[in-house]
Amino acid sequence: MARSRQLLPGSPTRLGAHWDGSGVNFALFSANATRVELCLFDSAGRRELERVALPEYTHEVWHGYLPDVRPGQLYGYRVHGPYAPEEGHRFNHNKLLLDPYALELRGDIRWHDAVFGYRVGHPRADLSFCRRNSAFVMPKCVVVDPAMTWGNDQRPAHPWSETIIYEAHVKGMTALNESLPQFRRGTFEGLADPRTIEHLVRLGVTAIELLPVQAFYDDRHLVERGLANYWGYNTIGFFAPAPRYTGLREFKLMVRRLHEAGIEVILDVVYNHTAEGNEMGPTLSFRGIDNASYYVLGDDPRFYFDTTGTGNTMNLRNQRVLQMVMDSLRYWVQECHVDGFRFDLSSSLGRDRAAFDHNAVFFEAVRQDPVLSDVKLIAEPWDTGPDGYQLGNHPPGWAEWNDQYRDTVRSFWRGDEGQVGRLAGKLLASSDVFERRGRRPWASVNFVTAHDGFTLADVVSYERKHNEANGEDNRDGHDHNVSRNWGVEGPTDDPAIRDRRDRVRRAMIATLLFSQGTPMLLMGDEIGRSQNGNNNGYCQDSEINWLSWREPEPREAAFQHFVRGLVAIRRSRPLLRQTRFLHGRPGPNGDADVVWLRADGERMREETWEDPATRTLGQLLNGLNGAVLMLLNAGEADVAFTLPGGEKADWRRLVDSARGLASSHAHEHAGAEAVVAGHSLQLLERRG
Repeated sequence: MARSRQLLPGSPTRLGAHWDGSGVNFALFSANATRVELCLFDSAGRRELERVALPEYTHEVWHGYLPDVRPGQLYGYRVHGPYAPEEGHRFNHNKLLLDPYALELRGDIRWHDAVFGYRVGHPRADLSFCRRNSAFVMPKCVVVDPAMTWGNDQRPAHPWSETIIYEAHVKGMTALNESLPQFRRGTFEGLADPRTIEHLVRLGVTAIELLPVQAFYDDRHLVERGLANYWGYNTIGFFAPAPRYTGLREFKLMVRRLHEAGIEVILDVVYNHTAEGNEMGPTLSFRGIDNASYYVLGDDPRFYFDTTGTGNTMNLRNQRVLQMVMDSLRYWVQECHVDGFRFDLSSSLGRDRAAFDHNAVFFEAVRQDPVLSDVKLIAEPWDTGPDGYQLGNHPPGWAEWNDQYRDTVRSFWRGDEGQVGRLAGKLLASSDVFERRGRRPWASVNFVTAHDGFTLADVVSYERKHNEANGEDNRDGHDHNVSRNWGVEGPTDDPAIRDRRDRVRRAMIATLLFSQGTPMLLMGDEIGRSQNGNNNGYCQDSEINWLSWREPEPREAAFQHFVRGLVAIRRSRPLLRQTRFLHGRPGPNGDADVVWLRADGERMREETWEDPATRTLGQLLNGLNGAVLMLLNAGEADVAFTLPGGEKADWRRLVDSARGLASSHAHEHAGAEAVVAGHSLQLLERRG
């Protein structure tokens, strides 16, 4: 191979490949390597043109500067060091490795035994050593000039109390939108298209939370079964956008257009593990660069300490690994203008092996960071390790997915006994869980559906998971669905069952949008998207997961109109999105901020709360200039609620979920009865 014409020492300060207008500085952290070689490839990524040993090693960083390299150059690394799995080291210079700081990747993994550091099928398994060159089946890193003219891009900066999140998938959002050119469907450009953004704007959401868009690839076992890593929770590059959605320029364009529409962009990020799996996984990047630094190893360092269920856990107690995560987060905020993050399995980020600490080094680093302290931070507050369920235990400044809210709302509207007391707490943002250290109601991210589990249409149509398409004999996915099919498993033409299902899902979505806290909607729930009972669609890159853009049938069009109306009501009424927890204390006008009512208009009593047969509840929220009253009936029969208030109280019905949005001309006076149909709720408003 030809030698580089000129090689300078460069700098260890900025990790990655950085173009300065004259050349490129390459810097790679590895505490245990003995030599690092930079490999330069042709524009197709097929032929290795040069192999350059980085000349300097400073503060555990290997670095060098090449004046003749320009943006667009494809590259990778070969890292030398001991192959000693029993000591935690898995260096193998035969394997081409991805730069952890690469800003863009080119190509896909072509699964082949060569990507493994050991000899596949060898009797000594991962203790054996593979000498095959993996470059021919590996993606390549790209030197990028990240400069972009953002113009007058303005972050929407919606306050947490006004935030409504829409969880979506980049491909699933537009893969079926035939009004888009084929090459834009399922990409960042498809999501940036005005027709896509119009759907979000008309729905009224303020933020879109995207399933992982950081670089990931399809796992070998999925490819061999004709499936895909659709969700993307298997990151291999924390700075690069996933090539399947196209590149950095397209990502930035998407962000800018969403911002122009007033919609924030939140990224679902996976810093708890990587795509390299356990000791039998491939050597793609971190494992070959410095396995003992990047991963938490077990008591026997040949194996990994795994709290993620994926085979490995990233070692955020290592200063350089923590630096990589922090650099990545700041990059997406500063260079790509994203507005926040949802952290997958966040309990793993706060661990010292078995112990979780809400003051862990990662949380402390985020808390003091001037860039990250100004964006939205959302935790998925659990992992698979010991003491992994940490709902409510994340630090101030964080919101958390509240799965207890999901299960309680589903149980109540399913008609389960003994749910009224639990539901009341969830309607008020779970203060028993979150009201500590000055946290606010928005810390509870409320949801009844998410990507993991049934869609809203399936919650009312299936009682059992139907994951046969995943090829695992329906063993995958959880069995705790808290769902009800209302008479028939799956689709039915029975009008009574269909009407009952529609009524229950209207009640659930209304409960979500009228609860204190931060509501999150799942992509497609607004138009009845179904996954045919699949509650674990992680590997289904198909219409099972994609949003339909066909003209909805009348009942789904009506449901979409209903959801839009609920969102508008929430956004226009501060009583439904308060900034402080409510405890029934007197407000500015002397009335209690929240009052719980029985159907007869009297206040709830202890025996009513404790009666397992109670399935009705009234919630009265009082404000300085009026009140809102929510009446819930999860029973079978209609129930007449006596409306509260003095003689002049004038109630206007806003929502009757048994029928849809109520007429703005419907008025009721105190003492009158509001008949709430079974499996439905009503929302009424009193002005003044």
